[in-house]
Amino acid sequence: MDIRRLLLAFVLSLGILLTWNYFFPVQPVRPPGDEIQPVPAVEEALPVEAALDESEVPEVAEGAATESEEEARLGATAEERVVVDTERFRAELSNRGAVLLSFRLKNHRTAEGDDVDLVRFRQGGLQPFALVAGGSASPLELNRALFEVEDLDGEGERQVVFRYRGPLGAAEKSFHFRRDGFLETKIEVERPQDWNLWLGPGLRNPTLDELDNRFGQERGGVYRLGGDMERVEAKKGFEPEVLPGTGMTWVGLEDHYFLTASIPSPATPLRGVVFEPLFVLPGADGRWSFEAVPPKDALTKEQKDLQTDYALLLQPTSDRIELENYWGAKDIRRLSKLPYGLDETITLGIFGFFARLLFAGLMWIYENVVPNYGWSIVLLTTAIKIVLAPLTHKSYKSARRMQELSPKMQAIRSRYRPKLKDKQGRPNMEAQRKMNEEIMALYKSEGVNPAGGCLPMLLQLPVLFAFYRLLGAAVELRNAPWLGWIKDLSVADPYYALPLIMGGTQFLQQRMTPMGGDPMQRRIFQLMPVFMTFLFLNFPSGLVLYWLTNNVLTIAQQGAYNWFKERGTDKAKAAKKG
Repeated sequence: MDIRRLLLAFVLSLGILLTWNYFFPVQPVRPPGDEIQPVPAVEEALPVEAALDESEVPEVAEGAATESEEEARLGATAEERVVVDTERFRAELSNRGAVLLSFRLKNHRTAEGDDVDLVRFRQGGLQPFALVAGGSASPLELNRALFEVEDLDGEGERQVVFRYRGPLGAAEKSFHFRRDGFLETKIEVERPQDWNLWLGPGLRNPTLDELDNRFGQERGGVYRLGGDMERVEAKKGFEPEVLPGTGMTWVGLEDHYFLTASIPSPATPLRGVVFEPLFVLPGADGRWSFEAVPPKDALTKEQKDLQTDYALLLQPTSDRIELENYWGAKDIRRLSKLPYGLDETITLGIFGFFARLLFAGLMWIYENVVPNYGWSIVLLTTAIKIVLAPLTHKSYKSARRMQELSPKMQAIRSRYRPKLKDKQGRPNMEAQRKMNEEIMALYKSEGVNPAGGCLPMLLQLPVLFAFYRLLGAAVELRNAPWLGWIKDLSVADPYYALPLIMGGTQFLQQRMTPMGGDPMQRRIFQLMPVFMTFLFLNFPSGLVLYWLTNNVLTIAQQGAYNWFKERGTDKAKAAKKG
């Protein structure tokens, strides 16, 4: 097998791999474990806007409460908002139900320039850290209660404690905002005893295009159970995902760039976890509404086309639950320093080790050379190209030798072509064997390794694929401009100019590359620039910039090699004439 066939197999395999991953992402498999009963459809849990908008404490019959019960009551007379402002985020809590209303990240922006809010704007419904009845997911009356607020300031830390005891029940919720950016929550419900903690649904406020965009905008649930990190994809998730609490290290909600994860305390382990699917419906003023998903066999055709997201329900083993919560971006450097393995949520592929090295190099260039991620990608790609130059040089030499041998190989194939099939059209295996032996003898006599051009390229594959995965996962590229019309390296070029330029350089590179083999192989290789251009049209601009830079450097390298080759040939001819 010659270099052309190996190279063709490599390029086609890479293209098929990228296309398959784009259209058919891997579906997570639910791990085995103790069976937990799923929470029924949240038909009564979601339409509670009126209940949450007004807090009307039920009237108590005169004389129904004893004097000791009256003295034991805790609560507030009016709704109160508590704002916690730190270097990393700005959180807003409400004493109505003691829930989280907003969690804005100060170092990350939306397309409009506002701080990213990990709490999705909603038209009523349950807010994160609300309480629902166990086994039914219907909201508890405690979500309407006005809690008493105790605000405790510390050195670089803040703790807000909410307490309520009255006709709607009894509960205490503590939110401890630590200086390291983590949020500790302690929730105790005295009655009823059977309850679940509500988180989500979803996170952040994606645009409609982001919800519908498959590439780079995955979202859903994520958890680590028994040492393995797993995902449940929210897109077209129409059934609850029910998991055991035993062995659950952490569980949360994610999208491509952000994460909200809860780490249960060993003192209060979880009984179970449920990812409950909800329909996502855009509303007025950028707010969203959520509807319960009916059983899969009852879905209408219109409902199957709706977008879905997960709400997360944590089922405690007792009347108390303690959690350590991470709410923030999927920052490789920050998550890697934590002991929980949250950095596994950043998808870097099987070559993650190389991707982390490349990320360190990218950040060093950005912080020390040029404060622009676009030019940092260009410089890092150039550095990679220089490091891999010896392997590329060997590949060029082998390709040139194969091109020189191409006429002799074609002569051998032409001589055996009439003998490769008998009169009935059946393959003549003996003739094929002799032809291959003669071609291999030609390689040996000329000192050419048919895999010599492909092997260096295969050795480059881990580095190149790692860089590809890195640029698609790095949150640092989100909303990072390069130049001109490229305002965000994490999204596709809106004018398709960068992919088209990349396609032109791919075509030029193909024309300059030595090509041997039969005419059919050459035609297939000539179509590769068209295939790559269409493949990259919807890829993030950072990835296209990397490929474009690599093409330009390859063209320069190939041009220099061709020039030295021609110069050497001219000198040899002149010496021969002399």
